[in-house]
Amino acid sequence: MLLSTKWKDYECLDAGGKEKLERFGSYIFRRPEPQAIWNKFEDEKWQKVDGYYQRSSEGGGHWDFYTSLPPFWTISYEHLTFKVCPTNFKHTGIFPEQAANWDFIMDKIEHANREIKVLNLFAYTGCASMAAASRHAKVVQVDASRGMTEWAKDNMKLSHLEKEEIHFIVDDCIKFVEREIRRGNTYDAIIMDPPSYGRGPNKEVWKFENSLYHLIDLCMKLLSNKPLFFLINSYTTGISSIVLENILKTTILKKYPHGHICAGEIGLPITKDHLILPCGIYGRWEE
Repeated sequence: MLLSTKWKDYECLDAGGKEKLERFGSYIFRRPEPQAIWNKFEDEKWQKVDGYYQRSSEGGGHWDFYTSLPPFWTISYEHLTFKVCPTNFKHTGIFPEQAANWDFIMDKIEHANREIKVLNLFAYTGCASMAAASRHAKVVQVDASRGMTEWAKDNMKLSHLEKEEIHFIVDDCIKFVEREIRRGNTYDAIIMDPPSYGRGPNKEVWKFENSLYHLIDLCMKLLSNKPLFFLINSYTTGISSIVLENILKTTILKKYPHGHICAGEIGLPITKDHLILPCGIYGRWEE
């Protein structure tokens, strides 16, 4: 399992009872966590929170805030700085467990000793893009949400990466990849964090189990003659990391047999009781 253990501005304080207690900078939040099915001892710290996202029996949920929060605040990871703000869908604009993948991205690019061009698909608020750009990679990031793309631009400014070459594209990822193939463009590294289900800006439908293999197969045509890595992350319930491993073995490993593949879970250390919170899966091919 990949663990994100280097955080100073973020901490998973406790988890259990299908909830988690987290610190983002100086603010404490209580949010749903379906993986944390073990019992919890709900002591005082579970009650003294700045925000509590409560599920509705009818679906969805809402935030209750007990502190006057600013419109947004920032947290830092290594030399990167990210904007944090609770959203209507319980998210905060950052998935802290992904820091383990950012470490991988930065290390691979830093030691490549050549110019690296990176494509980040389903880029969300661009944290992985900033990790790549911080090592002077040329980055193209694609997301169907204009709002998330603007958030990514904020993260670029907060991390002082305006002078790096980062292109922000609002588009359906499959359609963008198909156009890049026709244009003859190639990339040395591809990152993707596909959702379980989603719609593009023109109502294009994405469904993980129906669309992922097709997208990865298309991406094979975008890889350069000397690719550095191919990284997939997923939070789709019921999908094993072995699925990602098998897909990579039947696509990129066949085309680039000199590389190697690893896959598994990704998670966060829980401060209380030294437990681990599983947070999804990853699969990657690397040079």
